[in-house]
Amino acid sequence: CTHYIFIIVIAVNSTLLSINAGDYIFYTDWAWTSFVVFSISQTLMLVVGACYYLTFTGVPGTATYYALIMTVYTWVAKGAWFSLGYPYDFIVTPVWLPSAMLLDLVYWATKKNKHSLILFGGVLVGMSLPLFNMVNLMTVADPLETAFKYPRPTLPPYMTPIEPQVGKFYNSPVALGAGAGAALSVTMAALGCKLTTW
Repeated sequence: CTHYIFIIVIAVNSTLLSINAGDYIFYTDWAWTSFVVFSISQTLMLVVGACYYLTFTGVPGTATYYALIMTVYTWVAKGAWFSLGYPYDFIVTPVWLPSAMLLDLVYWATKKNKHSLILFGGVLVGMSLPLFNMVNLMTVADPLETAFKYPRPTLPPYMTPIEPQVGKFYNSPVALGAGAGAALSVTMAALGCKLTTW
């Protein structure tokens, strides 16, 4: 019972993290920087919970189920924001499911080898999630237009949206997020597997 409660707690925290990291679309001047931080945080949150869930049940497919829980919770949260009068793309729901499917595929293809799950699964999730999220963002309304049309009432004056400085620090947020995510998610995958034997 404790294990299942733990899974739900992680999924709820994933949702809260999405809401905090996911409204980067309104911080337009820092859009790409926020995208990298957002991608890494989502990668690590997904991989630690999914690896825990996978090794706990030992059934390929549970990582995808875990990602589905996170997705449903976040869509419910989006509905709450929508009811307050914000646009429906105020929170960009991360695309966890394809990356979780890759994790399940690695676990199944390597005949439930935990070390392969950590190494190959971690790298695949880290590299794929920023890519899927950028494709997801292409379907969302223009950030500047949205930000000026629906200004956040809680934003202080110094955070008023201004023209974004794209490419000021680096030219490819997807590549930076994927590289950092791939390196860090291997460690978090190992942590998720270790939690099974606590």
